Amino acid sequence: MKDMTLGNIAMCCGGTYFGDEGLKDTEVTGIAIDSRKVKQGGLFIPIRGERVDGHSFIPKVMEAGALACLSEETRTDALPYILVDSTKEALKKIAAFYRQSLDIKVVGITGSVGKTSTKEMIASVLKEKYRVHKTAGNFNNEIGLPLTIFDILEEHEVAVLEMGISDFGEMHRLGEIANPDICVITNIGLCHLENLGSRDGILKAKTEVFDHLRGEGTAILNGDDDKLSAIQEVKGKKAMKYGLHRGDAYASEITPLGMEGIRMKLHLKGREQDVMIPIPGEHNVYNALAAACVGAVCGMDLEDICRGIETVETISGRSNLIQKNGITIIDDCYNANPVSMRASIDVLSQASGRKIAVLGDMGELGEKERELHARIGSYAAAKQIDRLFAVGELSKEMVQAAEAAADYPLDVFHFGSKEDLLRELLPTIKKGDTLLVKASHFMEFSKIVEALTDL
Repeated sequence: MKDMTLGNIAMCCGGTYFGDEGLKDTEVTGIAIDSRKVKQGGLFIPIRGERVDGHSFIPKVMEAGALACLSEETRTDALPYILVDSTKEALKKIAAFYRQSLDIKVVGITGSVGKTSTKEMIASVLKEKYRVHKTAGNFNNEIGLPLTIFDILEEHEVAVLEMGISDFGEMHRLGEIANPDICVITNIGLCHLENLGSRDGILKAKTEVFDHLRGEGTAILNGDDDKLSAIQEVKGKKAMKYGLHRGDAYASEITPLGMEGIRMKLHLKGREQDVMIPIPGEHNVYNALAAACVGAVCGMDLEDICRGIETVETISGRSNLIQKNGITIIDDCYNANPVSMRASIDVLSQASGRKIAVLGDMGELGEKERELHARIGSYAAAKQIDRLFAVGELSKEMVQAAEAAADYPLDVFHFGSKEDLLRELLPTIKKGDTLLVKASHFMEFSKIVEALTDL
């Protein structure tokens, strides 16, 4: 890893090095917090968790060939090692140092909804011209972001980094680590209200990232979002905007093609081209427009941008379409909030056969959580969903509101557990059905997806 010698690592995190002085100029081969993933010649950073203390794995890791480790306690069984006050804080400082050593353009993505799908779209576009590294899975917090940065290799030309927060101050810390050249904000929606209070609070927290946008950096914002549209300049530079019908990038002739995706005409910097987005849902038009803006800032031509949009792939738990035994499963079970829930119901409404929504509780919505769940139930009825299966205390509000709002034969069911739901649901599924599976992550709806794919 470039410049990542034991001496530099100790210096950048304020640690004290113990061991052979001759090794201080040796670069580590990699950095990991999982003892099973430490490379030969790598650095192990033990993290104290609620259940497991990573320090207990230090002897095993060193014996297996790690070059060194960090530690919050003085040790006699591990040399060389770097003594620090907090391994979590050291992890962030080391990642920030490594990012500065890399000659790479960084795209940072945040927003209330759509961070992961926008990340995938941007990475798909950029790969048409550059060697791209992107956030894997949900590695987007103060532990995950540093680990993502440690996986950047010298061969990479662009890194697409997702940044997720739930409280004030977090984005400052993530921004300091990533130090993005391009910052994309997808929207300001209703999520993490327990800590952030309101959409204005969410806006304030998300835009903390601007403090760490590089001097000549570009902010790319959703111009259709009422909060983001009011931002005209960031650090003295005009913000780039995108939207359905206006902006630096916009769309026209938007044609939904059911589960096959969406066709549209992409307008970008005075040029236009037809493009097919292979994923259903109007929200993916926004993702494509954001990616087009990033591609333009990175010097890509319209043809390459469109090719990247047309070859984007979904990932598990994020609007991932699964075809199995004649049924279609919309696997969107990784997380949920009111905005993303409505977007997923919109996708389900485009299906041709029976439309079955399997929904669960949404977390961190604050004092209006019951009202927000009820609104989702009413929205599902307005979209003419055929059946609604729900689990969770708050989801009772969905079921009651859906039943009250429906002016057609809508079948609604509420269950106390996923197991009870599956016992009722699985025998009733037939060929041609489309099922949406969505809830906040703590509901563990991936188990429902697994049961459906095992049919």
